[in-house]
Amino acid sequence: MTTRYKTRAFVFKKSDRNEADRVYSVFTDDFGRLDIFAKAIRKNASKLRSGIDTFYISDIEFVQGKNRKTLIDAAAIEKFSGIFQDLEKFGIANRIGDVLDSFVIGQEKDEDFFNLLNEVFHKLNDEKLKNDKYTMVYYYFLWNALSLFGYKPESQKCNICRDKLNFSEIYFSAKTGGTICKKCLSHDAPAERINADIVKVLRLILNKEWQIISKLKVGPESQKLFKEISNNYYSYTLSREVV
Repeated sequence: MTTRYKTRAFVFKKSDRNEADRVYSVFTDDFGRLDIFAKAIRKNASKLRSGIDTFYISDIEFVQGKNRKTLIDAAAIEKFSGIFQDLEKFGIANRIGDVLDSFVIGQEKDEDFFNLLNEVFHKLNDEKLKNDKYTMVYYYFLWNALSLFGYKPESQKCNICRDKLNFSEIYFSAKTGGTICKKCLSHDAPAERINADIVKVLRLILNKEWQIISKLKVGPESQKLFKEISNNYYSYTLSREVV
């Protein structure tokens, strides 16, 4: 007898198959990541079309076959319509989806990660979100996701000698996983020099202080530097996952 499963799912990727089929990559409440086959869902007559799409949160029902999981029912809980109406927000959503696709490979339930996705997409969907904070939503997700994946960076002290940070001479080392002081720079010569603003933003993100972050004013140079260390750390951790 075929077993039916029900769960809540965040849809982060879709790929077309054959003439009318589609495979959805989802992160679920109960099973972690799943790839779900949807038969003939691209046909106009499909009853499933309105219940599932990229960046929806949906209640889904599927059956486990010999080689694949097949979608048999879907009901949208949240469509995040504000994201689809804004090209920049939609771009941020796709970047988040790429991170998820890169790091979440097999099935493993993670309630904290599902809650992070739910939180971040509600923030991005908020019509009151200012344009200059769109990108910060992505980095808020990125750093907290990396922390949940086991790559939480040190931001309170030197990650090598454990001494208190001197904000006039502070560096971020992707290799060692966080902030380091000048005397420990020999452990990672390419570490990038940062400033107090970078440490402040990073600490606020890791503490999930979004209300403060959403009102925080950060200068252009510090913004550029923060993006650089964020992207470099993501690239470094991703390379470790791939090896």
